[in-house]
Amino acid sequence: MSKYSVILPTYQERRNLPIIVWLLARVFAEQHLAWEIIIVDDASPDGTLEVAKELQGLYGEDKIILKPRAGKLGLGTAYIHGLKFCTGDFVIIMDADFSHHPKFLVEFIAKQKAQNLDIVTGTRYIPGGGVYGWDLKRKVISRGANLLAKLVLWPGVSDVTGSFRLYKKPVLESLIASTQSRGYVFQMEIIVRAKAAGYTVGEVPITFVDRVYGESKLGGDEIVSYAKGIWMLFRAV
Repeated sequence: MSKYSVILPTYQERRNLPIIVWLLARVFAEQHLAWEIIIVDDASPDGTLEVAKELQGLYGEDKIILKPRAGKLGLGTAYIHGLKFCTGDFVIIMDADFSHHPKFLVEFIAKQKAQNLDIVTGTRYIPGGGVYGWDLKRKVISRGANLLAKLVLWPGVSDVTGSFRLYKKPVLESLIASTQSRGYVFQMEIIVRAKAAGYTVGEVPITFVDRVYGESKLGGDEIVSYAKGIWMLFRAV
């Protein structure tokens, strides 16, 4: 039986974490799949790690693996850190704030099995996908970011900034080894390098919902970093 490892980076997700873990556990149980969740908390001041410890006591240390870090060190490095402790055949990366609903994993897993894909990525920008809870400004920024990446890099997927994905573990390990970005550009670089390396990528439409609790962590610095990342990839890939 294949095993699925979920890497959940967290920062101030105390209220979201118990529900997202429960939903993940339910999906895996209904699909009769082996699973584990690696929680990488970056010293959240709201007590996220304490909640994670309670969840570990509830589900077991074999299901909830806690790998906290000393501070807020970036999304890309959180995945790199979490990957070291994954024991599954497949690795799922997603947000802990309900932007990515675990219900879509059923289709991710089915599509991967049917086509033996190296990567399955969720997309907001094909029929069946969408975004809810965003204002016009954020929608324009997201659409513009994807359009710019498509025009410059030709990545072969509709949503390069998406961060809801399933990977064969060896594929993710290989891609991370060559990835230079460590912030929000990380997702784009991974998928661009995957296509350049010839890995097979499938897309599943998802509905992206703005976070239930807390505030978005995307700021001006990340937008500037994204533009720089496109230029770096244009020159390097």
